[in-house]
Amino acid sequence: FDIIFFWVARMMMMGLHFMKEVPFKDVYIHALVRDASGAKMSKSKGNVLDPLTLVDKFGADALRFTLAAMAAQGRDIKLSEPRIEGYRNFGTKLWNAARFCQMNECAWWEPFDPAETKQTVNRWIVGETARTAAIVTKELEAFRFNEAANALYRFVWNVYCDWYLELVKPLLMGEDDKAKVETRRTAAWVFDRMLMLLHPFMPFMTEELWTRLSESGPKRDNMLAVQTWPVLPDALIDAHADAEIDWIIRLVSETRALRAEMNVPPAARVPLLLVGATNESAARLERYQDLIDRLARLEYSTSAEAPPTGSVTFVLDEATVALPLDGIVDFAAEVVRLGKEIARLDGEAQKIRAKLANAQFIERAPEEVVEEQRERLGDAETTSAKLSAALERLKAAT
Repeated sequence: FDIIFFWVARMMMMGLHFMKEVPFKDVYIHALVRDASGAKMSKSKGNVLDPLTLVDKFGADALRFTLAAMAAQGRDIKLSEPRIEGYRNFGTKLWNAARFCQMNECAWWEPFDPAETKQTVNRWIVGETARTAAIVTKELEAFRFNEAANALYRFVWNVYCDWYLELVKPLLMGEDDKAKVETRRTAAWVFDRMLMLLHPFMPFMTEELWTRLSESGPKRDNMLAVQTWPVLPDALIDAHADAEIDWIIRLVSETRALRAEMNVPPAARVPLLLVGATNESAARLERYQDLIDRLARLEYSTSAEAPPTGSVTFVLDEATVALPLDGIVDFAAEVVRLGKEIARLDGEAQKIRAKLANAQFIERAPEEVVEEQRERLGDAETTSAKLSAALERLKAAT
């Protein structure tokens, strides 16, 4: 690792001396790959991770994406099998999304102009694709491979798979043929762009999916490797569609989180009331009511003047969202449960603070152990704060 710089300097001098040319314009030297605890790999220590073994176990694409996602500039890579396994799961997520597209006959036949989409959710995902393509291109040009990989991870997993495919299910199963055709083409068009952007990181899986998806759509004349890099105009970003879908995502996410905090049974359908909302927010709730009810497991959702007794609430922009849980949740038992959990977390946090305040521990403990304790403290404090907020909601509801 230490001699790579000198090898580069030697090649530069030899190129200038013998060829009268600069042998390369850019040189990228990534940080040292260490084991999970941050120690340098050594055969004598027995902590070497053999890349061939990792490829056999997790796949070449999973290992390649892991190294790219962790290659932050100026920081060594702490490689471990659980990390690689996590990115293998990302590949599985991508593969399942491709199967979803195939089963729903998603294909984009020419002519297809993403700027002409009419459905709000399709305009939103087209804009997200343009935004992600710009970010990935910018980060790759700056050699920030980890930022590019993480932007793609977020887009594929969180945006496309977790939200877009869920949001379009009613359109794909609906009776509006025009909306159905548009959604199929949009889903396939976006998936193709995902494959193009992911190809430098996961060449084998993306090439395979590129070929497979041509079975239900236009035939591919060339391999994915020779396709033009996607450059999408900012005009594809629709601010109105962004605001609409962002509102739905935040409402559903907060509702799901509140249900989990209050220990609401997963199968229980609860009402949702939007209190003090503007006309725009009330109209959004009415417009996307069926979709919101399905995603948040609601009995129904509607606007109201005031939250009923026994409701837990959270704030969404200018409005208050209320979930009436009287008869669904045992408030007294939940207050006791949350109180015990908060006390346990606060006790754990106090012990960690005492350990971190000990100068001898900071001096003698390995850096990775100290960092682990700091992360545990942060997690305990964050969870305690969330549960304390949930406890206050419960007390306010009774």
